[in-house]
Amino acid sequence: MAGLRIGRLAQSLVRLRLANAWAQEDWPTSRLHRTYVSGLERKIRNPTILIVERLAKTFKVGPGSLLD
Repeated sequence: MAGLRIGRLAQSLVRLRLANAWAQEDWPTSRLHRTYVSGLERKIRNPTILIVERLAKTFKVGPGSLLD
């Protein structure tokens, strides 16, 4: 189950980042390093709920929508 959620998170991050025409370095308010973002998108990082909330705030979406 956790692996499935990580995969969905990765897909959501890539989709939203590209929709905003952002490079990994350009995330305006997340304060996350580009290598960490890359790890999330490649499914090799497991974020905490605080990170998911921060990402959701960056994209102005609910945290659950990143995992659906």
